[in-house]
Amino acid sequence: MATWTETPRLRLRRFTPADAGVLADLHGDPEVMRFVDDGRPVSREVVEGTTLPGFLAEYRDLPAGLGCFAAVNSATDQFAGWFSVRPATSRGLEGGGTEVGYRLLSAVWGRGFATEGLQAVLGKAFAELGAERVVATTMTVNTRSRRVLEKAGLVLVRTFFLEWPEYLEGAEHGDVEYALSREEWVSSTARH
Repeated sequence: MATWTETPRLRLRRFTPADAGVLADLHGDPEVMRFVDDGRPVSREVVEGTTLPGFLAEYRDLPAGLGCFAAVNSATDQFAGWFSVRPATSRGLEGGGTEVGYRLLSAVWGRGFATEGLQAVLGKAFAELGAERVVATTMTVNTRSRRVLEKAGLVLVRTFFLEWPEYLEGAEHGDVEYALSREEWVSSTARH
């Protein structure tokens, strides 16, 4: 399986139909999904019938190099989650740019994989994919995700409020947008 990018501990590659089970496990974990969409786990049927086919279609439909990529622990060869880099389309992101995201199995939380993977995705987005501005969003109350975005180098831009079809605990505090420009990324990588 061809590697899209790698870090010292993770290998990112395209999803395949064979990943349906591990992706269903990830999206079916209530802790992982707590701050995503309606805050509920996603059924295996939805993952197999909609989510995974959507990821696979992105490789065909988006510009080369963009999409959602499976993250595999290099030491164990076990699925750890995914990272994405796509045109910014999440609700509330009106400024355009390239949107990054991630989702990791709760079993690997707290080990720095999210920050490590996201930094690699940012590097790929700016150095190889031509991104001028990278953005990410999460719920204001999702402190773990916010910490990852900040550690990876993104900067808080604003808090915004959207109407959602169903109430999700913490929604009254809004969502946050983080961003990083190519110029800021070049400047920060030159310092390290």
